[in-house]
Amino acid sequence: MDLFVRAWTALRTAVAELPDEDFARPSGCAGWLVRDLVCHLVIDAQDVLITLVTPAETEPTRDAVTYWDVAATPPTGDDPLDALTVRLAAAYEEPRLLKFHLDDVGSAAGRAAELADPGLRVGTRGEVITAGDYLAAYVLEWTLHHLDLVAHLPDVAEPPAEGLARSREMLEKIAGTAFPVPFSDQDALLVGTGRRSPTDTEKAELGELAAKLPFVLG
Repeated sequence: MDLFVRAWTALRTAVAELPDEDFARPSGCAGWLVRDLVCHLVIDAQDVLITLVTPAETEPTRDAVTYWDVAATPPTGDDPLDALTVRLAAAYEEPRLLKFHLDDVGSAAGRAAELADPGLRVGTRGEVITAGDYLAAYVLEWTLHHLDLVAHLPDVAEPPAEGLARSREMLEKIAGTAFPVPFSDQDALLVGTGRRSPTDTEKAELGELAAKLPFVLG
């Protein structure tokens, strides 16, 4: 729970401190500008609020790791929902409006996470998961999107180190193997999820794992 809040607070703070011109710069998500990514974060925050007030009676079917569906092809930005996000982001017109909405809904999502019972079973995407596992899964979501935010903004603060480390652990469980020790947590996440291609040296270090990349999470 605490790590969810720290990762989410760091991401929202980074967005709040962006100058207006940065919203028109590319993000680390294919086909999305920074403003599109921030709009997606608003939708994510809404999903957190909805999920935490959607109790379920049956046994959990997913945990923090199996919550993720894994594909082999990175998104292109052409998916209808991705395209809708772009249109919604453009409708804000002014970055301050997008910042306000993220702060408003995002703060509520953070408070809801702090108040949630970790053992509460909740329903989301047709599955059942405990609130604790759901929020743990979102540490990976926030961390990856924080990396997306700073991909072309080198002066913006990076994700918290503990969030990067925990996200790497989760990705390694999804992959079924550890990334090479020389890989930083950030490089493991970027290469592992297809956000950048490995260098020739990294390919050699990855060995057989290189053929399994990327692990595209959705």
